[in-house]
Amino acid sequence: MKKLLLAGKVILGAGLIIIFLNSCKNETKQEDPKEVAEDTNEAKFDSIEDKKDDSEFLVDIAEVNLAEIEIGKLAQTKSTNVEVKKFGKMLVDEHTKSASEVSALAKAKNFTLPTSLTEEGQEEYNKLNEKSGIDFDKKFADMMIDGHEKAIDKLRKTSEDAKDEDVKVWASNSIAGLTAHLEHAKLLKQNLDKK
Repeated sequence: MKKLLLAGKVILGAGLIIIFLNSCKNETKQEDPKEVAEDTNEAKFDSIEDKKDDSEFLVDIAEVNLAEIEIGKLAQTKSTNVEVKKFGKMLVDEHTKSASEVSALAKAKNFTLPTSLTEEGQEEYNKLNEKSGIDFDKKFADMMIDGHEKAIDKLRKTSEDAKDEDVKVWASNSIAGLTAHLEHAKLLKQNLDKK
């Protein structure tokens, strides 16, 4: 009996050492901030499916805001086109305001949001940053059209399907602003295509 207990303790001790050594590995692979936020929210609301969907929407919109702000800043510094620069400034201003609203809403609902660009967002930013001149401006306009169309679709779906009334109202109230951005981006693209 004593030998069995001793063997159990040895196995348990070896297991703990292995776990400890694995946890001490110095790996610096950074996790995607969107995935971290989603995982955190899932852990909080695993048993409440309704909150999970609403939290995923806010995580997605926070990601959109972060990307639009960074791309807007890039347009202001890199473009030589006055209209592109103005659009970039408007993006920074409007999406900073939106980010603040989303952050307050998420905080009130106890949701976690990403605080930096995702890998995909950073890749898109880098692709745009590689361009210059009219190629930059056209790529910027294309990205704005595509991004705003996707964001508007998410807003519409959430304004109809969200379980949380505050999330539903915020999504519904945000559609008009993003639709105006989309129309502005389409007009910008139309003018750039003439060049």
